Amino acid sequence: MGPFVKSIKFIYMYTGLLHLHSFIRWVILILELVVIYKSYSGMTARRAFTTGDKKAGLFLMISAHTQLLVGIYLYLAGPWGLANIQNLGFGEVMKDHVARFYAVEHIFGMLVAIVLITIGRGVVKKKIPDAAKHKRAFWFFLIALVIMLATIPWPSRAGIARPWF
Repeated sequence: MGPFVKSIKFIYMYTGLLHLHSFIRWVILILELVVIYKSYSGMTARRAFTTGDKKAGLFLMISAHTQLLVGIYLYLAGPWGLANIQNLGFGEVMKDHVARFYAVEHIFGMLVAIVLITIGRGVVKKKIPDAAKHKRAFWFFLIALVIMLATIPWPSRAGIARPWF
């Protein structure tokens, strides 16, 4: 197999994983909203923390960790992450807002958000009152959502935009 065929396969694999990464973004955002709603309604209505609440948080965490693995591959193998830092140098990347977004801001913001999701999921497994579980889950997941919304490459962002899907 020649180098041309290998590069074509890489491009298709990279493009496919980039589309998967964009699709999982929507799954995570929907799950975030569901979990935040369930936590808020549980907190205000003082209802029990149910198996459904646990499963929603678990699915969110699994989706976020899957997204992280795909994102790490894209960061290491793609043109916008590590390769950009190696080609331009860290100082030049930091001067360009688009390069800085993909090489530093996006991955750092998402790592923080995924850590908050993981902590929020861990909090609900503790033996604490249900009201406290709902309240802590609500705040961890809400802060994670805000960070994600700030560091997603939305189509409306100049120079940074990615397609909706």
